Amino acid sequence: MVRRTFLKKAALAAVGAAVTSPLSALAEQPQAGARKKVLLINGSPRPDGNTFSALQEIATQLEKHGIETEIFQIGNKPVRMCINCGGCRRGKGCVFNDDPCNEIAAKLAEADALVVGSPVYYGQPNGGVLAVMQRLFYSNGSLVQNKPAAAVAVCRRGGATASLQTLNMMFEMMNMPVVTSQYWNIAYGAGKGEAKRDAEGMQTMRTLANNMAWLLDKIHAGGPASPDRDEPHAFTNFIR
Repeated sequence: MVRRTFLKKAALAAVGAAVTSPLSALAEQPQAGARKKVLLINGSPRPDGNTFSALQEIATQLEKHGIETEIFQIGNKPVRMCINCGGCRRGKGCVFNDDPCNEIAAKLAEADALVVGSPVYYGQPNGGVLAVMQRLFYSNGSLVQNKPAAAVAVCRRGGATASLQTLNMMFEMMNMPVVTSQYWNIAYGAGKGEAKRDAEGMQTMRTLANNMAWLLDKIHAGGPASPDRDEPHAFTNFIR
């Protein structure tokens, strides 16, 4: 396979069927008045650490708006990276079924929005959550189209904004409205439970939840299920 063909196929897989099919085939019309659900992914190996505390603050606030929530733990078992085998093009998800990727995909199919939280490791998100999210978006791109998304980074001192940018890059490539807050979606804490004492950080999480609830209400108010994006994708590689 020549490089140009490979790059085009890789990009098509990354953005899912949205670039080749009418968008109406991907998204059902939101049902006005139906209860909405947000899936929150905890990318920390610690199930009850500071990243969980930040996500729990978001979930609690979302539930005050009548929105169902679920926090999914990536856990502390090994996860696989994408090996570009192309097996997901058969339409059955990622070929690796021994880590959380396909389980998350099934949950995301029933969710209306996504929040991904990660601790900061060396100025970057946890490698495990990055590996899972890259495979998830590559193998199930149609599941995330048009769904609001937000990233949350938790750090001891620095590197949070770089981690946020890394996570947001995936959302911005998949036609996902990115939900913001009154500040960057960051909480600070090192020891267990310290993030709860970050008053501004916890307020930022609650504001994020309020903004996401507002956006979901607008999306599910009975208007079009998605913007009109029937224009064919224009692939332009830097190296030809």
